[in-house]
Amino acid sequence: MRVIKTEDITQTIAELCIRANHELSEDMCGLLKKAQESEASPVGQQVLSQLDQNLQIAKEDMIPICQDTGMAVVFMEIGQDVHIEGGDLTAAVNEGVRRGYVDGFLRKSVVSDPLIRENTKDNTPAILHEQIVPGDQITITVAPKGFGSENMSRIFMLKPADGIEGVKNAVLTAVSDAGPNACPPMVVGVGIGGTFEKCAFLAKKALTRNTEIRSPLVHIAALEDELLEKINQSGIGPAGLGGSNTALAVNIETYATHIAGLPVAVNICCHVNRHASAIL
Repeated sequence: MRVIKTEDITQTIAELCIRANHELSEDMCGLLKKAQESEASPVGQQVLSQLDQNLQIAKEDMIPICQDTGMAVVFMEIGQDVHIEGGDLTAAVNEGVRRGYVDGFLRKSVVSDPLIRENTKDNTPAILHEQIVPGDQITITVAPKGFGSENMSRIFMLKPADGIEGVKNAVLTAVSDAGPNACPPMVVGVGIGGTFEKCAFLAKKALTRNTEIRSPLVHIAALEDELLEKINQSGIGPAGLGGSNTALAVNIETYATHIAGLPVAVNICCHVNRHASAIL
């Protein structure tokens, strides 16, 4: 049994909150560079060039990539041979988010009640997803999610008879309805299967997968490629001003489901698709 202190978890999450909001992951940098090289629209090229300049300034001057530093979504894969000591895990996670956003001078965007809407002033509480896995390590991923793109999320409770064409139509409908509101070029996370809440989780988790890695399922990898091509034929383009790069990637995660259902969730992220990970 390996012991991990809650203080180490807290400090790691604080650092990840700051890093994710200031530095774009390498795979996303690569995708944006490819988009600049392939963009057919002069206006689209100009937008992509400005986005690239913004990213460079954010990294060099330690300025957030976007003014909306998001609500902190934290994924934890906890090894079953780990013993956590030092206090409540959820409290440790929220303390890490508090430190990251307060000490990192990141915008605090969370309200304590969805109707009364009083700001918590430290961006807590976080959205925490925990999974028990084999091993003696904890993998932590922090994915700050801005709500320009989050508000464009959709869930479709399809019938099994809708099949793969129904799935394609659902994803393309969500992207079309989002238009410029999700700050394209976007990354599209898709969850297929499970239940109402499971497919939404899968879509969110899909956004954290390295965009250079396709689904290990041949038919799903083919679907990812087909949807990316069709989305980029929509003409929405960078910033919604037209062009050939509406999306940078489509990541799909799947899960078993009931014989009577075909749940599909679409979680769109803007061009930065922020997330950072660490292993304890």
